[in-house]
Amino acid sequence: MYIAMNRFKIVPGREKDFEKIWKERETHLDNVPGFIEFHLVKGCKEETHTLYASHSTWKSEDDFSNWTRSEAFRQAHRGAGQHSDVYLGHPVFEGFKVII
Repeated sequence: MYIAMNRFKIVPGREKDFEKIWKERETHLDNVPGFIEFHLVKGCKEETHTLYASHSTWKSEDDFSNWTRSEAFRQAHRGAGQHSDVYLGHPVFEGFKVII
């Protein structure tokens, strides 16, 4: 298995806006080969930001890579820049191969 995560730093006071964006967006993941599950998790609140992470689980790293080159990926990320006032910088990607 493979876990793909993006960490987001969110402007203080904009947490509900960020969560609404994710709750209402179409992920286009339901029929993607190798996709297992998705979660959006909330981390600690700092003075400068609140930390969130998107967390998707895949059967393999190749399945995830294939999705990033797919039409479903392009559809899921269309218009992502229109909410730039909610984010502090770009998301930080982290990928993990599951060992146990």
